Amino acid sequence: MNRILVVEDDRITLKNLRNILRKEGHEVETAGGGEEAFRLLEAKPCDLVLTDLVMEPVDGLAVLTRARERDPETQVIVMTGHASVSTAIEAMKRGAFHYLQKPFQPEEVRHLVALALEKRRLRTEVADLKQQVEAGPQRILGHSPKIVAIRRLIRQVAETDSNVMITGGSGTGKELVASAIHRLSRRSARKFLPINCASFTEDLLANELFGHEKDAFTGATTTRTGLLEAADGGTIFFDEVGDMPPVMQAKLLRVVQERELIRVGGSRPIRIDVRIISATNKNLRLALQHGNFREDLYYRLNVVPIDMPTLAERKEDIPLLVKHFLNRFNRRAQARILGFTGEALQLLGSYDYPGNVRELENIVERAASLSRSEVIGVEALPEDLQELEVYALRRGQSRIKTLEEMEQEYIRDVLARCNHNKSRAAEALGINRVSLYRKLKRTQITE
Repeated sequence: MNRILVVEDDRITLKNLRNILRKEGHEVETAGGGEEAFRLLEAKPCDLVLTDLVMEPVDGLAVLTRARERDPETQVIVMTGHASVSTAIEAMKRGAFHYLQKPFQPEEVRHLVALALEKRRLRTEVADLKQQVEAGPQRILGHSPKIVAIRRLIRQVAETDSNVMITGGSGTGKELVASAIHRLSRRSARKFLPINCASFTEDLLANELFGHEKDAFTGATTTRTGLLEAADGGTIFFDEVGDMPPVMQAKLLRVVQERELIRVGGSRPIRIDVRIISATNKNLRLALQHGNFREDLYYRLNVVPIDMPTLAERKEDIPLLVKHFLNRFNRRAQARILGFTGEALQLLGSYDYPGNVRELENIVERAASLSRSEVIGVEALPEDLQELEVYALRRGQSRIKTLEEMEQEYIRDVLARCNHNKSRAAEALGINRVSLYRKLKRTQITE
């Protein structure tokens, strides 16, 4: 169902247009003027806007501008009398789809609306296809300079067999990049095997990577192929490689240098052909200085470095990522969440995301799950976002803490300094224990 906003200060015309469009199966919102239209556009995105041109104090050109700012793909049809046709042409120069000259016939309205909605559908499909082509099968979304450069580097390095080291914080998309390199490479028809080096003990990691021969240890009743051998011809991805135990680093170095391995309990070298992509959120150069990572292995793995930016460094990508995660939620949950209000989007763009893209994905999914309407508002966002200064200022609220908040913080600080000894804390506060207990109970301060 298409969402259409009709803006008209003549009540009879407004009612007629609403009836015509609803009979066609469209969802119709109405506004009696430009200011009301602004509020509705802020609250809900629209597929199409029909607006009168001559209105006071906010005219149709202003509505056109605001609608296109809210969503460049929103189509706008302006309505005008004979005397203001020149203004309607000016509106088309500013991005309006077409104009309706009053008085108009219902069939004329239906025909023009159908054309406008078809144009929006086609433009949306083209934009989605273009994004997919630009991102490639890896779906690394974003228009920021750093992400564009990384996509370019992925395509370049995928054509080679060079080992790659991906660095960056948790949640920045390191495994996504590794998978993209594999899928764009000549090895794409073979396996891509990710392994988290921090998830295994040294013995388990050795067994997982190299496999074992029959009777290599108690319980080894059959020969087992390891991941390195299973990935022959493909790619293996070492996530959190900085947590790999030193003994395993030495064994992996042999694999990288000689392109062969020996199973646990075996003696026969087995030739393999694998590409190795590594990732870490640690500073491996610092680990080298402290002797926690082998220098020779580091330079073998770090042939082509790729450094992933934090989400705070690519905030211009947030709207696109939000749309992507919301679309994915709608498909999985068979829901129809249309988007976020302008205020909610502004808050999402103001947060620094210590958990990076993964945290944004979590926030979008949580908000979509909790939202009771088709458009997600600020109230569905986590409290720490709602407390951001930008939102408080928009509400006209002061960031000065209340006296009660300051008292709570002071009591917590004194308790901590006194190792939560209430007698000492009460003495330091200049009150008795009973008064302290009352304050703790009233303010619900946990010990």
